[in-house]
Parts: sequence; C-alpha cells; structure tokens
Amino acid sequence: MRASAIEILSDDKGAPAARSRVDAPPPTRREVTALRFIDLAAESLIVTALLGELVLVLANVAARVYFARSFLWTDEVARLALSILAFVGGAVAYRRRDHAFVRVILSRLPSRGERGCLALADVIVLFVAGVTGYASIEFLGSSWGEYTPIFQMPAALIALPLPIGMLLLMLYAAINLKRDHGMMALWTGAAFAVTIAMAALTRDVWLPLLGDDAAIIAALGLFFVAILAGVPVGFVLLLSTATYLWGTGTASLVVLPQTMVNGTGNFILLAVPFFILAGLVMERGGISIRLVRFIHALVGHLQGGLLQVTVASMYVVSGLSGSKPADVAAVGTVMRDELSERHGAAEGAAVLAAAAVMGETVPPSIAMLIVGSITSVSVGAMFIGGLVPAAIMAICLMILIYVRARASGTPQMPRASGYVIARAGLGAILPLLMPGTLLAGILLGVATPTEIAALAVVYGLLLSGLLYREMNFSSFIRIAIDTAALTGVLLFIFAAASSFSWTLTVAYLPQRLVSLLQSVGDSQAIFMICSIFLLIVVGVLLEGLPSLNVLAPLLIPIAGKLGLSELHYALVLIIAMGIGGFMPFAGVGFYVCCAVMRCDIETASRAMLPYLIMLIAGLLIVAFVPWFTLALPHYFGFHG
Repeated sequence: MRASAIEILSDDKGAPAARSRVDAPPPTRREVTALRFIDLAAESLIVTALLGELVLVLANVAARVYFARSFLWTDEVARLALSILAFVGGAVAYRRRDHAFVRVILSRLPSRGERGCLALADVIVLFVAGVTGYASIEFLGSSWGEYTPIFQMPAALIALPLPIGMLLLMLYAAINLKRDHGMMALWTGAAFAVTIAMAALTRDVWLPLLGDDAAIIAALGLFFVAILAGVPVGFVLLLSTATYLWGTGTASLVVLPQTMVNGTGNFILLAVPFFILAGLVMERGGISIRLVRFIHALVGHLQGGLLQVTVASMYVVSGLSGSKPADVAAVGTVMRDELSERHGAAEGAAVLAAAAVMGETVPPSIAMLIVGSITSVSVGAMFIGGLVPAAIMAICLMILIYVRARASGTPQMPRASGYVIARAGLGAILPLLMPGTLLAGILLGVATPTEIAALAVVYGLLLSGLLYREMNFSSFIRIAIDTAALTGVLLFIFAAASSFSWTLTVAYLPQRLVSLLQSVGDSQAIFMICSIFLLIVVGVLLEGLPSLNVLAPLLIPIAGKLGLSELHYALVLIIAMGIGGFMPFAGVGFYVCCAVMRCDIETASRAMLPYLIMLIAGLLIVAFVPWFTLALPHYFGFHG
C-alpha cells in the first residue's frame, strides 16, 4: 500500500516514534477512553466542516446554473468552516505531529540537547495556546453583541473555534510533555517559567536598553531563537506577536485572536482544502499512477530516463492537486522503487525536491491562492501566468539531467512502442481532463477558484470511486480526515502569520523596508535580486507559505511603484519561496522528499546541489525575462 502525503509528512516531522521516549506511568483505561472520545469529536467536527462546505459550494453552483440565483449566506458559513478548519484542525494536526518545524540545528545537537529542545517546543505550545485562549475569551465577550448581516447570528460564533482549538492544544501539549519527556518536561517547564517571570519582573530595566525599537527587536530576536530551537512555525509567529504586544503595551492581547480570525475570513481560502482533498483523492484513487505511466511511456527513453519522467510527472500532477506534499507523495511513492534501483534514492529525492519547486507555479497552487487572498493580484492571472515559468524551470532541470546522464554514461531505457503509448494515453485521458477543465473554467469565468476546486473533488471521486473502483466510503472518510488535518496546518499558520504581519506593520517595518530598498537605488534589477534572496532565506525559516503571507503584502506594492508588473513579481516570489521551502538541510519540503524516497538526508543534500544551482538559474531567467510570465495572461485578457 502506498503511503499517504499526511503519513509521510508526519513521519518526517518528528512523529512520536522518532522522539525520545521516557519511562512514564501508562495512562489509565479511563484516560485512554476520554482521549479517544476527544480525538473522535475533534476529527468529526473538522470533517463535518470540510464536507458540509463542499456540499454548500456545489449546491451554490447548481443553483446559479439551473435557477440563476446564488445563496448569499454561503460566505458566512464559509467563514465559520474556515475558522473550524484553522483552529480545531490545527489542534488535530498538532496531535498528529503534522506541524512543521526547522530541524537544521536540532539534528546537530547531542541527544540530551535535542530532547530538551523538543520538550521546550511543547512547553511553548502550551504557553502560547494558554495566552491566545485567554485573549480569545475576552475577544468573544467584546464581539458578542455584533451580528452577521444575513443570518443575524452572533459574529462571535465565527471566532468560537479559536478558544476550543486552544484548549485542545493545551491538552495535547500536556499529554506530549507527560508521555514523551517525563522529568525533562518538568525541568524545562520550570526553566521556562522562571525565565518568563524574570523577564516580566525586570522588564523596566532591560527593555529601555534596546532603544526605541525595543519591543520589535525583542519579538524578532525571540522569533529566530524559537525557530532554530525547533518550535513549530505557527506557534513561533504567535509567540513573537504576543511578545511585541506585551513589550509595547499599545494594544490589548485581544488583537492576537482578532487578527487570527480575520486572517482566515477570505472566501478564496476555501479552495485550499478542496484542492488538497482533490490531490489526495488523486493520489489514493489510482489517478496519479495512470498519469505517471503515460508520461513514462512518452519520455522514459530520454537520457536520464526515470529522472526525466519525475520532472515531467511533477509538472502534470502539480496541476491537479495544488498541494506540494500530495504532489510529492503521488509521484514519489509510484516511482520510488524504480528510481532507487536505477539512479539511487538520494538522486531521486533531489530531483523530486527540485521538481516540486518547479511545480509551485503550476495551477492550481496554494501559494497562488494565498497571494491572491492578501494582495490585489488576480488568482486567475497567476494560474495562467505560472504555466510558462514552470515549463522554463522544468526544461532547465531536464537539460541538467540529460547532460549529467550522458557524461556519466547512464544507459538509456528502450523507447516505448506505439501500442504502449496509445494504451497509456487512453488511460490518462480522463485524469488529464482535470487540469484542462480547471483552466477552462477560470478563463471562461464560469466559476470561482473555490467552485472549480469543489468540482475537481467531485470529478476525482467519480473517477476513483465509480470508474476505477479504488476508493470506498471508509477510505474516503480517512482522506477527508487527512485533508482537514493538513488544511489545519496551513490555515493555522496563515492565521498566525496574519497576526505577525500586523505586528510588522504596526512597528513600521514596511516603511523601513521601502527606505532600505530605496537607499540602494531605484534599480529594478537590484530590487528583484534582493527580493529573491530575502524570500529564499525567509522561506527556509518560515516553511514557505508563511513567508509569502508576511512579505508579499509588503513587497508587491513596492514592485508596482518601481514599475515592475505585480503579476510577474508575485510569481517570482512564489518560486523563490519554493526554493527556500525545499532547500537542503533546512527546508521542510526537502525532508518530505527524503521521507518519500527513504534516503539519508546528508546524501540527498549533496545530490541536490547541482539541481539547486539550476533552479536558481531558471528563476533568474524568469525574473529578468518578464515575457515568459506575461505573454499568456495578456493573450487571455488579464492585466498585471
């Protein structure tokens, strides 16, 4: 059986089996039963939110097509569904160890130091969840008298999942501390409590020493320390925001839950869980394997063989799911054994990671949806404009694979016969209709990205369930739970990044960034190179997508003022973010690829270096030749 994207992601990010176990008293039967009930209730809630919203979006499409009317109240229901997925789903994801953290420092610490950092991470999660939960209760009380315009229900109901999620996080963090760390948890928790107490008592002494920007310096310093110590990204963002609010005293902690809830309120974000669901249905429903077989028949005979197939397959599969973990799992698990046998697992992991970066701008892309939800750049224009840049990156990778394979004398595989190609092509026709229908829907304006994503889910279910018969009801429910958990990770980080972005804005960092960039001149080239470097570095630290959420609203308007196309610049940022997310040794996406290929991280990192150089070369081509990005959008009437 193939591993799922969620299982691979969990195994890679410090699953309980990989952590240091301690001798702790086993839980009682009553505790186990209570915990199972809580887990079941939380999973049922997030699956209900996911599938319920899917049904409503499809009903809205049907009502518009057949009755020429739309349900105006779906936006209010969507906000509630997104809130449940973000906060309750984020807690479920934490329970499953799906939250990302940077391990570049942890992997080099002695065993005791690593155990201490992992215990500290759970302590910080417990602390942050407690602070946020306390502030969210006050936020609920202050907003209870407000009502939604259509349903006239209390607006506070949309924020109610936040304290519920925080309570679950506190419970799960406490369980982790007791089960995984034992006495280490007590010592670490005591040290953390003493540190917080000392900082609070001596605040008036040390805070002025940092100057006028004391609060933001303290917040950013804590941010980098916590990130490198292995604290999950979303909680680091919340910790830094809370530190700034505490340091300045200019705003109440209520700002924290308020900005988190507002950050998940964009209707377009509903496309995120739907595309992830479509990707997992594709992966486990027999759709992706048919595509890979067809691509194998077409390009498998080229020099570099299976590596070429990997790049081409990632290009096509990226256009179906929008989710990088799903893409990597869909292609990697199908080709793992053959890649390991012919090219080595490390080489396969390197090419898989490089191809995943290339696929960041192949529609549908969650990164594009994120940028479209927080800036004025059109999602449809990005979907169309990303096709050629991704192709340029793919060509660069395929040329490198060809040259290296030829230089090393790697034998070529025989060309597939016409019969084999035709048979594989017939099997791939229906799966290939998914990206075709998606793009057609956007170009013709017949549906929003969210509606198209919902239709893609239905199409995938029809193929895998009725035609291929590789999915039953129980497996679909399992997919729905996995989708809701992965969505919870993304939306929780998105909500936390919204709070952190507010902090940066209040601290006048955007204006300072503009001044800094202007100090090096108004050169578009210098600005572009600095932006690429910044997104790669921050993409490593913030696990990719949060870097876009923090920096895209700051940088894209500056690019527009300098005369750059905001559409072109946004796609360059997305690719640079992808490079950071899959950077060897530090990028979370790179660990996912190594987990898929079951290979050693150090060996795969060395294999990745030439592909990393080629990715940067391809990015520079895209960055400094805007025609590749803008030709298709302009042809189809998009402007940017």
